[in-house]
Amino acid sequence: MLYKLLTSARAFYPALFCASALIGFFSIKYFMKLLPKDQGREFAVNGALSEGKPRGAGIIMMTVFVLCAALFIPFDLEMAINSVLIYAAMLTGFLDDASDKPWGELKKGLLDLVITGGVTANFMYHHSTTIIIYDAEFTIPPVLFAVLCMILVWTSINVTNCCDGVDGECAMLCISSILLFIMHGLPSGYKLVSDIMIMILIAYLWFNCSPSRILMGDAGSRALGVFLAVIALQSKDPFLFIIFACVIIVDGGLGLLKLSVRRFLKRRNFMENIRTPIHDHWRKKLGMSDTQVVIRFTLLQTAIGLAVLYCL
Repeated sequence: MLYKLLTSARAFYPALFCASALIGFFSIKYFMKLLPKDQGREFAVNGALSEGKPRGAGIIMMTVFVLCAALFIPFDLEMAINSVLIYAAMLTGFLDDASDKPWGELKKGLLDLVITGGVTANFMYHHSTTIIIYDAEFTIPPVLFAVLCMILVWTSINVTNCCDGVDGECAMLCISSILLFIMHGLPSGYKLVSDIMIMILIAYLWFNCSPSRILMGDAGSRALGVFLAVIALQSKDPFLFIIFACVIIVDGGLGLLKLSVRRFLKRRNFMENIRTPIHDHWRKKLGMSDTQVVIRFTLLQTAIGLAVLYCL
């Protein structure tokens, strides 16, 4: 562990940032050729442009994340378990990415249940069920807290996964959310792992900005969803996830809402004039380019988050 050595030498943050970014950059650059190739997405806007690109970069990103965290951060049991769960979410996404036949909803749903249950149990074992909302403390009954926590993790996994459809979008929105949580306040260990994640996402964006050379796939987006849920819980104000990830929620969540209403309530014409995910609506219906969508989505989420942050 280099933490004590580097902090005593006042070289910790430069070493943390440089190592995370450089290890992420060169790992993606030299290992991307080993990844499975994207088959293109028939129903997505510009989906054919992804065909043949390396897909599943999340396995590289999250491996670098875990290694850098273990190298630089003084781990405790809670953080170690969270790292395992983030990596497990990555593996489920990567194996789905690499599969010739996409996994069924039941299989993915059961794996999501295991991961959400793990994050919830880990947090409740190490913390109370007291949360903060606008400087006021509320203690939630454990059963209700567990249900709300699992909803948070499940939602974060799935909306983050759904917003990964435009070059650079998922990574940029996640950087925005993570920075907002850092500004709001995180425990020191989770602030450091958040710094590491941001630097790895920056390294990934070097190759993923439009037109992309590589895609994170479910391996990256699902793991990022777990990570966002974890830092939301660690912030002690988990409802801020609704604000700090508002564009992620709208972009990915409306598609889930549309599918659920049509499937379970049999309303086949629900949101028939709105294309989901919303990034496809902006590109197809409003005629915006990929770059315009990414920049405007990121600006909206950051501006809303900052406005709320400075009111707290």
